[in-house]
Amino acid sequence: MIFLLVAGFADSLLAFRGPLLEALLARGLEVHVAAPQLAPGCPLRLRLEERGLRVHDLPLQRTGMNPLQDCATLLHLWRLKRRIRPTHVLGYTAKPVIYGSLAAALAGVPQRFALITGLGYAFTGEDGERGARGLLHALLPRLYALALRRTHKVFFQNPDDQALFRVQGILAPATPSCVVNGSGVDLLEYSIAPVPARPHFLLIARLLGDKGVREYAAAARQVKNRCPSAVFALVGWIDDNPDAIDQAELDGWIADGTLRYLGRLDDVRPAIAACSVYVLPSYREGTPRTVLEAMAMGRAVITTDAPGCRETVVDGDNGFRVPVKAVDELARAMQRFIEEPALAARMGARSRQLAEEKYDVQRINARLLQEMGL
Repeated sequence: MIFLLVAGFADSLLAFRGPLLEALLARGLEVHVAAPQLAPGCPLRLRLEERGLRVHDLPLQRTGMNPLQDCATLLHLWRLKRRIRPTHVLGYTAKPVIYGSLAAALAGVPQRFALITGLGYAFTGEDGERGARGLLHALLPRLYALALRRTHKVFFQNPDDQALFRVQGILAPATPSCVVNGSGVDLLEYSIAPVPARPHFLLIARLLGDKGVREYAAAARQVKNRCPSAVFALVGWIDDNPDAIDQAELDGWIADGTLRYLGRLDDVRPAIAACSVYVLPSYREGTPRTVLEAMAMGRAVITTDAPGCRETVVDGDNGFRVPVKAVDELARAMQRFIEEPALAARMGARSRQLAEEKYDVQRINARLLQEMGL
């Protein structure tokens, strides 16, 4: 059997799908991966090839809306699948799901699967909204519907996304689907770390408005007015996304001392170990991987009562849930950890327990393989 995994972001192949790729190889499959920026000789390509994977560079503009470029992506994927003749194809993120599924159907791939890892920018818009978000909000559901009719099973990372696709008719009644608990986390790689006594909050995210970065900065400013010694760290980078935070805005938060900016990190574990509470005020997620990593390392979590986020936190047990875009409520949740210092360690211990029960990457991958007949 030949398995092809199609991704929109090359770094995610090892960071998020490494254990799944290893599980496929362990079952004796010939495993191929396709993603942009994997030209021959690049360091990531060499790392993938060292693991026994067949690697293909994919001409894909992850965030663009150029129809000619997207047609070129579709044609390239069709040619690739005609050449390597995979028996199973799995795509994740929007364009790999859409164009990967269409190309797989046109190429006659016997088993076609899609993984919806989150809906993001297009699905947080409003009906009738103008501009790029409005166009995506109108177009993307139609493209998903066209592609998913040609899949044999669709995986979701939270029940809200699954229900939305069913209610809106994006997922046809005849197409099977199931929910898995996110990408999972390696509980050995992300081991529990002692909780610092000093109030130290952390957000790890691409620097997008929809990730709640502005709300995080605004709440941090409120809390620092009452507790100047509290630290609010930020890890991430400005993405080539229409919703990206402006560089001048980021520079302002750094200059006035609101945020301690750590940049983009290849290994986030030291940043998580240094914090006492992890914060993700996102508007919508699949299942946020950074929250799972923080939970595995024994950190209390503040997140939003939004799709994908709400599943990770039992309010008052391993953290707090606040409404989306609610700066005052977010600041009050942060303040509670300052006023009740024992909360962070107690809730952090519960986070680790929940990670072991629900988010072990080996269990999640076993479910995916079972559902794909592997």
